[in-house]
Amino acid sequence: MAIYAIGDVQGCYDELIRLLDTIAFNEHNDQLWFVGDLVNRGPKSLQTLRFIKSLGSSAVAVLGNHDMHLLAAACSVPSTNTKVALKEVLAATDRDELIDWLRHRPLFHHDEHFCMVHAGIPPQWDFNQTKKMAEMVQKALQGNDYRSLLKGMYGNKPDIWSPMLRGKPRLRFIINCFTRMRYCDKYGRLDFNFNGTPGSQPENLMPWFALPNRKKFGMKIVFGHWSSLGYHEGDNCYAIDTGCLWGGQLTALRLGEQVERFSIDCSGRRGVAIFAKACFEDILSKQAAKT
Repeated sequence: MAIYAIGDVQGCYDELIRLLDTIAFNEHNDQLWFVGDLVNRGPKSLQTLRFIKSLGSSAVAVLGNHDMHLLAAACSVPSTNTKVALKEVLAATDRDELIDWLRHRPLFHHDEHFCMVHAGIPPQWDFNQTKKMAEMVQKALQGNDYRSLLKGMYGNKPDIWSPMLRGKPRLRFIINCFTRMRYCDKYGRLDFNFNGTPGSQPENLMPWFALPNRKKFGMKIVFGHWSSLGYHEGDNCYAIDTGCLWGGQLTALRLGEQVERFSIDCSGRRGVAIFAKACFEDILSKQAAKT
């Protein structure tokens, strides 16, 4: 069986199908690992969700920030900005089935040699704690009171891990790590104000995966979320959001003793996507300011 990790799709269904044709994906013999952000900015979020769900055990998807945003929109969380692509999902006849399926996706997935998150892992966590933190949020998200979790997840604080965190602040921090983080300071404090390419950041920040005191995993970490970073291989990590939506590429990694990369060029929806990105980040900053 071949396992392929797939970068952020974000509703780019046509490109996903083209990539699967390129790797000759066989749903009876292979498995796809999606790094999250299945939906939102691209034109075919509904088709993307339906397709990945239809693959059953041949596909594993962790939740990204846009997927969490869709879940919040489905619960009518106040101030949730809903894009046209998400409105199509929310108006679909199988909406409840899709939302329930998405709500039961994990934040962290692993096998013997590789693990996968959408955005990152704070430097204070080892493998066992990472797994425990993911399971804590997953239990809340899959429970009867999941609406309360979604209503409380927006905000940039707390921005550093402490075992003293409890309740909604702890859950918010965990969600932010798994779905939103890019840069940290040397103490592991999360920064949400800068998302550019490494080397252009303020001197007090560094990519989360490059912190010298980061606890090491006994496996490789695969993640997405960071299109301006592009493909990155190093620091025991593989970053595979290669900016399909922005006119870059959609990437698949064949995971194994020898990792093999496959990428297709994408035309993207650059002008629309840049506008949507600016609106989305403006909303997040306003919500964080209220928290």
